Formats: sequence, structure tokens, C-alpha cells
Amino acid sequence: MALMNISGTGLTVEFTGWERTWLRRGSLTVPLTAVRRVTVLDEPLRAAHGTRKGLHASGVAKIGTWGLVTGPRQLVAAYRDRPGLRVEVDRAAAGGDFDELVLSLDEAERAAGLIERRVDSGR
Repeated sequence: MALMNISGTGLTVEFTGWERTWLRRGSLTVPLTAVRRVTVLDEPLRAAHGTRKGLHASGVAKIGTWGLVTGPRQLVAAYRDRPGLRVEVDRAAAGGDFDELVLSLDEAERAAGLIERRVDSGR
């Protein structure tokens, strides 16, 4: 499961072995100035929609990029029975790859609070 680090200027997500394989990246950093909204999800698997490139083990895991044809473009690393976050970002300000991050995180509520406080303090 992905690990999240929140610094003064950015949100960095480090991906684990299988996630790296399906996402074709070891990490992703999004500037906090690009974060538009953070939502805690009880079932992050349900948040990934659209055409995909990646792993979809029905009801178990989704890892990859969703929303390839019609947006929003989502980077997804979500698992069954794990809470998660949807982080909506300004695609251009974040580097042009994704509109949303959908991630399973054990401490999703805590992470959401930290992100919101950092984003609010930077505005």
C-alpha cells in the first residue's frame, strides 16, 4: 500500500512493489498549491471510473490509471477493506498527468486533515 509524505510544499506518494509495476513509477509528488480538494473515502475502489490502464482485480484492488478516454484522469492504488483518499488537483499546476489521486491509506482521515491544513496555510 502506498505511503504518503506531506512536506511544506508538496505531497509525495511512494508506491510499493506491485504498485510500481502497474503505475510505472516509484513515486509521485504534487505541489500543495495544486491541491483543490481532499475527500476521505470508505471504499476507494468505487471511486475509480472509466477506461483504464492497469490492474483491476474485481472487488479486490485497482492499480493504474483510470479515466483515459473521458475524465477525470485518475491515478489509482486502491484496495478492498482499506480506507482511502481522493485528492483532486489542478492538472496543469500538478504537472499535467492527473486530475485526481485515489489511494488506500490506513490513516486516511489523519492524512486528509494534514493536507487540508497545509493547503489552507499556503493560501
